[in-house]
Amino acid sequence: MFKNALFLLSLLLISCANADEKEIVLYKNLKGYTIQSDSLVAFSAMMIENGKVIYIGQEKPLYSVQPTKTVDLEGRTVLPGLIDAHAHVFGLGYLRINVNLAGIESKDSTLKKIAAFAQENPENQWIIGRGWNQTLWEENEFPTAQDLDKLNIDKPVFLDRVDGHAVWANSKALKLAGVSRETIDPDGGKIIRNKSGDPTGVLVDNAINLIEKYMPERTKLEQEKALHLALEEMASLGMTGVHDAGINLGAYQMYIDFADNNELTTRIYAMIGGAGVDFDLISEKGLLKNYADDKLFVQSVKLYQDGALGSRGAAMIHPYSDDPVNSGLLFYDQVELEKMMLKVASKGYQVNTHAIGDLANRTVLKAVKKTVEELDLLDHRFRIEHAQIVHPDDIPLFKEYGVIASMQPTHATSDMNMAEDRVGSDRILGAYAWRSFLNQGTILAAGSDFPVEDANPFFGLYSAVTRKDQQGNPVEGWYPEQKLSREEALKSFTIDAAWAGFMQDVTGSLEVGKWADFIVIDRNYFEIPESEIWQIQVLETWLGGEQVYKK
Repeated sequence: MFKNALFLLSLLLISCANADEKEIVLYKNLKGYTIQSDSLVAFSAMMIENGKVIYIGQEKPLYSVQPTKTVDLEGRTVLPGLIDAHAHVFGLGYLRINVNLAGIESKDSTLKKIAAFAQENPENQWIIGRGWNQTLWEENEFPTAQDLDKLNIDKPVFLDRVDGHAVWANSKALKLAGVSRETIDPDGGKIIRNKSGDPTGVLVDNAINLIEKYMPERTKLEQEKALHLALEEMASLGMTGVHDAGINLGAYQMYIDFADNNELTTRIYAMIGGAGVDFDLISEKGLLKNYADDKLFVQSVKLYQDGALGSRGAAMIHPYSDDPVNSGLLFYDQVELEKMMLKVASKGYQVNTHAIGDLANRTVLKAVKKTVEELDLLDHRFRIEHAQIVHPDDIPLFKEYGVIASMQPTHATSDMNMAEDRVGSDRILGAYAWRSFLNQGTILAAGSDFPVEDANPFFGLYSAVTRKDQQGNPVEGWYPEQKLSREEALKSFTIDAAWAGFMQDVTGSLEVGKWADFIVIDRNYFEIPESEIWQIQVLETWLGGEQVYKK
């Protein structure tokens, strides 16, 4: 009896010891690259314990800690997980649910896809979509409500332009919202009209809300589906971090729910959209930092100061070169902008402001200067989102005021067919000026602005390195003096993007003590011809040492 008790006790002790035994995984026989202390470091082995890196370097016969499991990666390439510093996560999910018009190169084909979607989804109360881009069409002019009316869709149609700063609606939607000849353009918005003064069906920037407020709200199930779809796609593309540029109260709560249920497969750095009611309600709860093992951060706000270049809503100091009576739209005057910035920063939130035109960028820089002086801020890391067209005199102010340039490389290669037409040969020299920012020591945080652009970060890396389209044009690159090296481009999509979101101590590079956020890819980013960078495929994505995607 006594012997049996001893035997059972020994089994119990062995079982407890095994339960407490930690899995230490050694990844070997790999070609790895990461940024450490601003330098590119190559490695061939990495060891992970409890989701964090405990060794990174070269393979050796003996390690100070012995692995419990060894994985041979057979010479494949490993990079830190990529971070998109400016994107719209729910927008990506909705793009997979609604009609996707991105990249269609004719108005006729665009209309055919809308008609097919309406026929395939008869239960939809509205036909909603995104992605049309008139600069790709032979007409190269805004479409009209009459174009949509010819499809005989007996329900409102609401279609965001690719940049999200203009909407194309049919007559039923215009009538429902009461948009007519008598409707006055709202501040920061414009109703495009014909020669008779009647609305054509395209509304720009703040005018979009004239119709949008009548749209049915998304159900919780639709929102959850969109978020799941977006997370799946991001993981499949090698994104282990995303800065979501403008969330509302509902998205805030849904992110917390997903984090609590361990459903976030990408680290989310979310910016509250605007300084209004949602900010007031969310900020009452205080900054959300390092939530759920560093998977969720809500400690920043996205302000908006102008529209987009493609819809000529970006606010310019001088009129557009191809529209001499139009200088775009400022959303707020200088006093209003400074008031909002002070409100947000005084509560400890990082301020990230959308500015595309040179006038918008100038007003934001002035507001940053005012805010820093008034609050005596240290290490606030103000960001300008896009910083797309900047007056050459203002570029040095980014360095002087410590402003991060949060830019999207694919915007340059998507816009090069129309950008110089919009701003002319002089102003274009301050446009998409990545090299100018880096040379002066400004932090460059790279992203895609998906779903405005494709979510694939390797498209962005390719654009940053080549300044060419995927067909290799122009041969020398578009304004090639602004190209980045492969190392600089990778840095902007990893550790510098992490730094722009106060996440540099936990992710952004593969270093001892940080989360093991990494990807395995099908070819060597640093060795293949630059023409192949956009074709790289992600084979595996790992977040905190857990596999969240396998091809």
